[in-house]
Amino acid sequence: QVQLVESGGGLVQPGGSLMLSCASSRSIINFYDMGWYRQSPGNERELVAHDIRGGPTNYADSVKGRFTITKDYGKNTLYLKMERLKPEDAALYFCNAKERAPERNYWGQGTQVTVSS
Repeated sequence: QVQLVESGGGLVQPGGSLMLSCASSRSIINFYDMGWYRQSPGNERELVAHDIRGGPTNYADSVKGRFTITKDYGKNTLYLKMERLKPEDAALYFCNAKERAPERNYWGQGTQVTVSS
């Protein structure tokens, strides 16, 4: 019943910036974990960053210092601010959210990020 809808992807030059959004159909305060994953051709889906409610925010080493996760509880939206983008950042980016009791895992359809000159 939960829907996650990503937006904000597009074409950007190396060194540029993008802001991805993940809009949830339910209050995001009820998710104990929310994050972003990405997948490029020929590669497995990998964790980019995630934020645990009341706990730590974690980033993949490849994006530390360049990407930032934020939440807007009023808009029920998770964001990924991406700066100083590199060609290797090009991928389909997915939003993920997790619930407990019962345990559930939700995914969005993805938004495409292309980094090219």
